[in-house]
Amino acid sequence: MSHAAVAARTHAAGPLEPCKIYGSVYLETDPSRRNYCLGTVYVEPEEAFVDLIVFKEANKLFADKAGLWADAPARDFADYVLFVTTDRSRADFSIHYTKVRSFAGCKQ
Repeated sequence: MSHAAVAARTHAAGPLEPCKIYGSVYLETDPSRRNYCLGTVYVEPEEAFVDLIVFKEANKLFADKAGLWADAPARDFADYVLFVTTDRSRADFSIHYTKVRSFAGCKQ
């Protein structure tokens, strides 16, 4: 299934739920490819107002719960493809990277 079909199906099913995103993630920065992404994310420099705290796993096998993301080498190998915006108001959700694995997860 193409990424466009996945994105279309996901948006039709309801809003994007950042607390369900884990595994391999490809962060797209090319605005011309935005429509092929599942959603739009803003990388917040501070932890206080984010939806999800993310820990970067070196191995995809360990990225097995919310907030644990492994960098995908290319969009075709990713479980999730997200567009990174520099405008917080255009994002579906915001993330903050942590260096401590146990801090990863939803801020709910």
